[in-house]
Amino acid sequence: MDIQTGQVVRPVSATETMERQLSCPICLDMFTKPVVILPCQHNLCRGCANDLYESRNPYRYSGGTFRCPTCRFEVVLDRHGVFGLQRNLLVENIIDIYKQQQEKGGDKETAPLKDADAKEPRCAEHEDERINIFCITCQAPTCSLCKVFGVHRDCEVSPLHAVYQTQKGELRAAVELLATANACIQATMAQMDDTCTRIQENGELQRRRLGESFDLLFALLEERKGALLERVGAEERDKVAALRALAETYKKQLQVGEQLHERLTQSVAASGAAEFLLAATRLQEEARRAASGAAALQRPEPGYESMEHLRVDTGHAQALITAMDFTRGGEQGARDADRD
Repeated sequence: MDIQTGQVVRPVSATETMERQLSCPICLDMFTKPVVILPCQHNLCRGCANDLYESRNPYRYSGGTFRCPTCRFEVVLDRHGVFGLQRNLLVENIIDIYKQQQEKGGDKETAPLKDADAKEPRCAEHEDERINIFCITCQAPTCSLCKVFGVHRDCEVSPLHAVYQTQKGELRAAVELLATANACIQATMAQMDDTCTRIQENGELQRRRLGESFDLLFALLEERKGALLERVGAEERDKVAALRALAETYKKQLQVGEQLHERLTQSVAASGAAEFLLAATRLQEEARRAASGAAALQRPEPGYESMEHLRVDTGHAQALITAMDFTRGGEQGARDADRD
C-alpha cells in the first residue's frame, strides 16, 4: 500500500518490466521488427523512426535529421534515411524469445498475471462480456450490454480500437509537440550560451582597446613633458650662461679698477710734487674712463631670474580627461569590428 495515497500498489513483475524495456517510445507498443538502433544506443521501430524522420524533413532531397525521443540526441541521416540505420538483431531476437514464452505460457510466475490480465478487460456489470466499446459521453470503456441495456444506453459510444488509435495518435502528437518545444528551448539556451561567450569576447576586446588608447595618451604626455622640460632646461642654461658672461665682464672691469686704484694710491703717496703733477692729469683721465666703463656695464633686468612664463595650464586637459567617456561612435566601431 502507498502510505501517501492509501491505495494498494500492485508490485511490478519481471514480465511487465521486460515489456517496458521492449516498448517503443513513439508508438508505446512492443517493438515491431525491424528494430533500428540510433547512434545514442536507443531503439525505435523502423516504421516509427521513418514517420518521425519524414515529419521532420518533408522536403528532403538527401539526408536529414531528427531527435531521439528518449534522450533528444540529434540523429543525422544520409540519403538512405532510416534505412541506413543498423538493425538491432539482439533486441529482435529477445522479442521473438519473449513472444514464444508468452505463447507457451512456460513461465510459472507469469501464469497468474496472465489470468489477471485476462480478467481485467471484463465488464464489471457483465462479467462474461469483454470491454469492447468506449463511451464518449462518460469517457469510460464499457461493454456492448452496457450500451444496450445498461447505464450507457443513452450515451454516444465508439469502437474501443478506434478510440484507442485516436488517443494513441493524440498522445503521439503530444509527444512530438513536447519534443519540438524541448528542441526550441535547447536551441534558445544554446543561443544564449553563444551570446554570453560573445559578450565576454567583446568585453575583453574593449578592455584591450581601452588599454591601448590610454597607453597612447601616456606616451604622448611623456613626450610632451620631455619637450617642455627641455625648453625649461634650455632657458635655464641660456640665462645662467649670460649671467656668467656678464659676471666675467664685471670681473675684468674690477681688475682694471683695482689696478688703477693701486696706481692712484701710489701717486698720492709720492713725495715729489713735480712727479705727482706730471702723472695726475693722466691718472685722473684713466679714473674717469674706468668709472664711466663701470657705470656703462650691463645689468640684469628686474625679474630676470623668474621663469613663470614657462608654466603650463593643465586645467583644460584635466577637464577633458575627467569628462572622457564612451561614445556612440565607439560602440558603432566595435560592432563594425565584430562584423569583420
